[in-house]
Formats: sequence, C-alpha cells, structure tokens
Amino acid sequence: METDRRRLELGTASAAPGTVDRGWFDVADLPTGTPERLPVVVANGGDPGPTLWLTGGVHGDEATGIAVVLETMDALADDPEALASLAGAVVAVPVVSPASLRRNARHTYYDDEDPNRHFPDADAESTRPPKLQERIDARLYEAVVGEADAGSGPVAADALIDCHTAGVDSEPFAIRDRVLYGDRRSDSEAEALAAELESVVDAFGFPTLTEYPAAEYVEEDLQRSLAGAVLNEAGIPAFTAELGSHSVVDDRLVAGGVAGAFAVAVERGLLAPDDVPGGVGEPAEHVDDVPVDYPVRRYHGPTTDVSGLVRHRVDAGESFAEGDVLADVVSATGEQQETIRADHDGYAISRREGLAVYEGDPIASLAVRDDGDLVVPRDDGDD
Repeated sequence: METDRRRLELGTASAAPGTVDRGWFDVADLPTGTPERLPVVVANGGDPGPTLWLTGGVHGDEATGIAVVLETMDALADDPEALASLAGAVVAVPVVSPASLRRNARHTYYDDEDPNRHFPDADAESTRPPKLQERIDARLYEAVVGEADAGSGPVAADALIDCHTAGVDSEPFAIRDRVLYGDRRSDSEAEALAAELESVVDAFGFPTLTEYPAAEYVEEDLQRSLAGAVLNEAGIPAFTAELGSHSVVDDRLVAGGVAGAFAVAVERGLLAPDDVPGGVGEPAEHVDDVPVDYPVRRYHGPTTDVSGLVRHRVDAGESFAEGDVLADVVSATGEQQETIRADHDGYAISRREGLAVYEGDPIASLAVRDDGDLVVPRDDGDD
C-alpha cells in the first residue's frame, strides 16, 4: 500500500514527512508495574510510497541483526537528501524481544521458550488461553500487517526483513520460506507471492537458502516465526536474514546487511539507486561467493547414531558431495566411534555448537541441493 504524506506514528514515535523519529511501542505490562516496550524508529519519506519494515533482536543474543537495523535507520537519519528522496516509509523495531536481550540469550525469561515461534497462525489449535509471549507477538504482528491501532499509521508493511544471526562461525545467508497454499490462498496466488518474495530476497544480495520442506517447516512451527507469519499468514513478502555468528557484532556483516536493506528499499521503489545514502555499498562486497552452482535449502544434519565427541572435517563455507566425510565421533578416550558422511551434495553453513553429541544429534547446519517446489500445499509431506 502507499502511505499518504502525513505524520506517521508507531507507539510514541511520530515522524512528519521527511523526518525520522524514535520512540517506544508498549506491548505488555510487567509485574513490576512498568510496561514491556519495544524500541521503534520511523523514517517518513518526503513522498508517498510503500512501507518497508526492519526487525531485529527476536533472539537477544543475535547482536549483528540488531546493529543492522539501527545502522540502517541511522544512515537515513544522517542523510537529509536521502530521507527527502524516500518515497514511503521505513519502520524499524531493533529489539523485538527485550526479555531475551536482558539476559543476552535466545529465549525469554517469561517461560524460557523461543519467542520466534508464537506469531499468529490461524490453523494453530490450542485449548488454553494465549501466554504472554503469544500476546506480545500478536500485538507486534497486528502492527506490521496494519490490523492494530498502533498509531495514526498507516504503517502496514509492503515487505519485511527480519535480521538474525546463526551458529558459531556461520556463513551469512537469507532464508526464503516456501509459500504455502490451501485455505489461506490458492496455488496461483501463492505462485505470485513466491515470485514477489524471490525478487525481494534476490535484491538483498546474500546467498539464498530455501527453508525446510513443508512438513518439516510446519512441524518446527516456522510458519509462526515473525517472517513466516507475515509471509504465509498475511501474504506480505518477508524473509529472514542470517548475519553470521551470534553474541558479538560482526562489522563486516553489519555493512553487508545495511547494504542489503537499502537494496531492498530500491527494489520496492522507496529509493532510486542514486538516492541511497553515501557510503552504503553493494551487499556482494561483504559476503563470499557461494561454492556451489545449484539451488540449496537449509538442513540440520546429518545426525549421529552414537554419543561422543564430534571432530569436524569440513569448515563453514566448504562444499562437499554426497558420501564425503563431514565429521568423526570419538570417545572421551579418543577411540573412533562413528564416521559421519554427507547424505546430500551441498556446502557447510556452520558447525554444531559444543563438543559433546548424543544419539540423534545433528552435527552441522548445511546448505544442501534442493529440487523441491517453492510453492507447496501446507499439508504436503512429500516435498
């Protein structure tokens, strides 16, 4: 949708045309009597146009994602010419989960669950009332898709980038979810949404991994992640950017993520290429070339059939072929227990954290060859 040339508000942030404002969006009350609130930044362009949402900090230990959102908004705020040339709005929530950030951890202290698995899904069934995290996620989701009275708006998203990080020593990548069809949309509508999503993800400029097959995707509740819900529930192009390792800010990937966000803004029509703030480069300048030339999907595995200590034989970013040795598992006395071989062609994204493994544990995060469809029925178990 196009935003009118008028003041835009989200929570206490209120931006007149051609300005940036920062504030807070209350999403719950805490037992201490203070509100649980999300930091928000609104950049209101000088002309009408679409709205791009940027989110980070769904997990409190994913530092680079938070930095990307903040530095993207700073780049707009510090360049009056770029801001005046902006057609539409950029709405940012740098920290989606303050309760995770306070403990520098993936999970909140509300109930020690993943805050990125509780966004709305009309097909989710439960006999209990929603818990606090579900209520917080629903309130943010309603603001993203324009269903809530979160301010004078409209600030409903035309696209969303959710900034995360992955495992130790992880390669950066963008996750393209498969678009589900069924009760929510027809297969032809899903095809159109998938094409729009592909255009947005391609513009971001990072290596692309397609998300898990449909049955595994739903089993893992990824349709209830922030990007998954905005895409598959609301039908708005949304994707997850995985920006390297967690816990520390990677300045190289911050620069790459900022460049990617502005490239999406150009693709969506918010900015002309010449209006991108000075100093923002191209995403490809900050990421390595992909070592394979075929489509890939995300895969956690293969798994070990024994317990022991894992010794990896493939580094992040290194390609492999089906049958190649990925790791050995040895006992605590150094005796060989198992040799783990690749069950697909692909390349390594990151190693499993920690030295000890148990029976059934995946040993790595991989990008493996993907011949599956990008548009699938929600209940498809054969993808």
